[in-house]
Amino acid sequence: MSTDDTDSDTGVDEPDGAHHDFWAEGVADEIEQREPDNPIVIKGGVSPSGVAHLGNVNEIMRGYFVAEALRDRGHAVRQVFTSDDRDPLRKLPRKLADSDGNIVGLGEVDAGALGRNLGKPYTDIPDPFGERDSYAAHFAALLEADADRLGVDIEMYSNTELYGKGAFDPVVERVLDRVDTAREVLSEYQAKADDEYVPFNPICEACGKLTETVTDIDLAAETVDYVCTDMAVGDETIEGCGHEGTATFREGKLPWRFEWPGQWQVLDVDFEPFGKDHAEGSWPSGVDIAKNVLDIEPPEPMVYEWFTLNGEALSSSAGNIVTVPELLELLEPEVIRYFFALHPKTARDLDLSQLDQLVDDFDRFEEAYYQGVNDRSVTAFAEAAYPYVVDAVADERPVRLPYTFAAVLGMVEDQALREKLARDEGHIPDDADAATVEAALARVEQARTWAERMDNAYNYRLQADLPDSEFDDPTSDALDSLADVVAAGHDGETIQSEIYDTAREHGIEPGALFEAGYRLFFDETQGPRLGEFLGDLEQEFVVGRLRRER
Repeated sequence: MSTDDTDSDTGVDEPDGAHHDFWAEGVADEIEQREPDNPIVIKGGVSPSGVAHLGNVNEIMRGYFVAEALRDRGHAVRQVFTSDDRDPLRKLPRKLADSDGNIVGLGEVDAGALGRNLGKPYTDIPDPFGERDSYAAHFAALLEADADRLGVDIEMYSNTELYGKGAFDPVVERVLDRVDTAREVLSEYQAKADDEYVPFNPICEACGKLTETVTDIDLAAETVDYVCTDMAVGDETIEGCGHEGTATFREGKLPWRFEWPGQWQVLDVDFEPFGKDHAEGSWPSGVDIAKNVLDIEPPEPMVYEWFTLNGEALSSSAGNIVTVPELLELLEPEVIRYFFALHPKTARDLDLSQLDQLVDDFDRFEEAYYQGVNDRSVTAFAEAAYPYVVDAVADERPVRLPYTFAAVLGMVEDQALREKLARDEGHIPDDADAATVEAALARVEQARTWAERMDNAYNYRLQADLPDSEFDDPTSDALDSLADVVAAGHDGETIQSEIYDTAREHGIEPGALFEAGYRLFFDETQGPRLGEFLGDLEQEFVVGRLRRER
């Protein structure tokens, strides 16, 4: 992820020719042109079907930046998020997350609590961890916790609760009162909107499953009659129990294509970001239903690109996910917010093996805010977006260690040595106070965890004591000569080159000298680029270790 790639498209050109260096400002303009009442309502939503992962945070973070831009203009803003928890559980997830966000398999929980409840609303399914009122409540709590971890204040709404207290009653009544129009509108988007179709799914009072078969509507009583029939889920079938009954408008739900615009009405939504998958299907039908069935104006939309993870689509079933707690073990919250601050209409890949590049981009972004960089577009973007990315703008640029250097320090166990090395390299100022040092060194543990998870070139541990190793005379002489090179004050690149020259001068293979160095410093036969690593360490320590003195 190069800075040129990520920051070249941060502005937004509006239809009237206005330009902003941060896309959220352009969206805020569009919302203001609608002359909304305060508070402005920004919405997102999710179906609690599996693990709460970083992909679910997309709408939260996109909405957050627009909300902050509007607040800076003096608007009151509410950022709401719906848990579409009256949806039925259609299939078993392969993975779950516990209350701390740790990924677990179904074998580690009461999976039967899920398997016995296929076809039932998420809020009617027990929490397989036995901690919350329902599976839906467990998932919603995870998502709220993720938003809090990233410093975003959201109001979480349960669809089940909204139906239960009657908030959806006017929407359901309107849809069923205009059922012929609803069918006609829906027929443009899906095939099953025939003359028998009724856009309401009652909950069977006998088995608790949702059914799609409504046989009669009583608008005066606000009820529907139904038969509990089978539900097709892909190639599978969830069997209905055949019960015939009556349900009130509060004892069921609207199908998704009607429920989404229904949420706009119930929550008085002004703006909603959503993924490009909805842009091609649900959004056009939602606009049509809003205008021609519900007689309301849809909110201001914003389509965002999905990001990929490690080059592949995010997928809970395939296990290609990362949770917010997992990522926060590797990155500061502001780096994650920075990732989402980049233009939402540009496809990006979050490659965990290359997080150092993302952190480098963030560090340059931060530098651009405080002192500018040689790319005007980056500086302009930073000046506009940085205050929304960090918790608070400090008077002076925060002291941060380069991520790969922090990974090098992660090979060192001794905290005092870590600090000394960072000071020696000029990454921590001489006058830095204890709090500044502590904050700077916090990145070391994150980078160390990254090295361990990725098992990359930084996943080694410097041996505090001289390992028990013996070398032949040519190798010993070469190590002594290499010690002289280090003592002369050369940098890491020069030391790396000198390892080859020194080996040849003493008649040994370069690989043998590298292996000897790895033995001395890591008690391993391989490791990171040795010369560059030695260049980052304290000179006196390196010289003593190469001479086998310490």
